[in-house]
Amino acid sequence: MKTRIPVIVTLLLPLLLVSCTSNTKPLKDDAVPDPFDQAKQLGKGVNLGNALEAPTEGAWGLTLQESYFGLIADGGFDTVRVPIKWSAHASAEPPYTIDETFAKRVDWVLDQAESQGLNAVINMHHYDEIFESPDEHQVRFLRIWEQLAQRYRDRPLSVYFEPLNEPHGNLTAAAWNDLLAEAVKTIRSIDERHTLIIGTSEWGGIGGLQALQVPEEEKNAIVTFHYYEPFLFTHQGAEWGGNETNTTGLTWPGPPSSQVQANEAANQVPWVHRWFEDYNTQPPEYNPASREKVMQDLDKAAAWGQENNRPLWLGEFGAYSKADIDSRLRWTEFVRSEAEKRNITWAYWEFGAGFGVYNRERAQWNRDLLQVLVGGAED
Repeated sequence: MKTRIPVIVTLLLPLLLVSCTSNTKPLKDDAVPDPFDQAKQLGKGVNLGNALEAPTEGAWGLTLQESYFGLIADGGFDTVRVPIKWSAHASAEPPYTIDETFAKRVDWVLDQAESQGLNAVINMHHYDEIFESPDEHQVRFLRIWEQLAQRYRDRPLSVYFEPLNEPHGNLTAAAWNDLLAEAVKTIRSIDERHTLIIGTSEWGGIGGLQALQVPEEEKNAIVTFHYYEPFLFTHQGAEWGGNETNTTGLTWPGPPSSQVQANEAANQVPWVHRWFEDYNTQPPEYNPASREKVMQDLDKAAAWGQENNRPLWLGEFGAYSKADIDSRLRWTEFVRSEAEKRNITWAYWEFGAGFGVYNRERAQWNRDLLQVLVGGAED
């Protein structure tokens, strides 16, 4: 039996179909988000360090596993920051094409994060050549971001773009401001929706905030800074730090109960020599390894954010495993809590390597460290 469709319905059907299909994305995905809301959404984060920012994944001992994302979500985290060495996986000649196999690996990471309800921040990490020769690498940098913006423009707003990690060297504050303006222009010509996370010069530290110039027209941006102060405490025993960091036995906060002497090689570095003198002798209110110093530093960051009406994100902080665990716990908890008091969300450095909150060899959380970060979770 054939069903008769009234003429009026027949005439209206095309209009109804157009009305239903003209806006296939929900409004919330089409609209440009409020960056303050986006910063709040980042919540408690952890860096997936030593994986995709290595020359090749696994070269630094860590290969990302599907199970990690569930662990991170169940552990109480909201966000993964994904350091990525895109410069090692794009051609050296125009058009600077990104290797598709590697790009699909990053796609997989974003899929895993999304499946666990995690935000994901993708960045450009360890682009060492641009820090040495910014002018020579500007076009390549921009073309890589052009490809990334195109590739990820339709991802959920839980994906964030961080153009460059820790500008330094010949990429001075002024040079970074110029490059940043071009990067924002490049990304926004393709994707206006995804929130940008913009770092500072001087290795991403608080000291770089004053010189940072975020393009005034860019309203969908979060400013990030990294915090590892006092550096000689957080990086003590770090094999990559050279003579400056090869003295161990530093406790936090200072002054120590008994004086700690820098080893001979470290003591030849003038600023290290002076720092140890102050660390060993100054009272807490003036000590370079004090709670007061952390509060002063974070106050400076918070004041900059308020003055410039920019939300802030503490994108990295952590203390290396060569420090004594009690000091690591005290420092980590204090920095985390003081950031939160100032409405600054954060991402701990890092998940499962030398600073790690997770012990991959034992397949279990470093329980006390997890506790001071997010309050603990089941293994």
